[in-house]
Amino acid sequence: MRKLIETTFVTLNGVIDDPQNWSPPYWDDEHMAYNQSLMEGVEAQVLGRVTYEGFADAWLSRAGDPFADAFNAMPKYVATRTLTEWKWNAQPLEGDAADAVRRLKESDGGDLIKYGTGSFSRTLLENKLVDEYHFWIFPVVADGTNMLHGSGIEPTHLELLGTTTFKSGIVVHKLSPKK
Repeated sequence: MRKLIETTFVTLNGVIDDPQNWSPPYWDDEHMAYNQSLMEGVEAQVLGRVTYEGFADAWLSRAGDPFADAFNAMPKYVATRTLTEWKWNAQPLEGDAADAVRRLKESDGGDLIKYGTGSFSRTLLENKLVDEYHFWIFPVVADGTNMLHGSGIEPTHLELLGTTTFKSGIVVHKLSPKK
């Protein structure tokens, strides 16, 4: 069975909105190396609509380095009820998003990775479909939507698998749902 890995940028005060506005000052070689290691064994991306649209706009113009080329070539499966036009090697998750992700996880192939946090993340969490979380905590505070704020989600206990600290101040907590 394929593993689903969620990786999310978050500020010290829990904000997930617009990481392109507050995270770039911390991107460095350590950041890139961790991201590259996270992609080992990953064969496809699973994205919500908002993340897909932002990533497609940003990544389509990047090419020429091995990471960007592999990232762009990787299949993308998108949870959406509204998109009808597709670019960036993407296709919609058919039917119920949770059922579609469950089918993807049960299919043959490498692991799946999901970027961003929003309503799709809540669906995956509620349906116990995420196998591993990587929360990138950035040493910055910002105004915006807090992760899972007001979602009504039941407490979900996680087990700490490891912590990575970068010189820039980013701390990544790697966690999995407690069994």
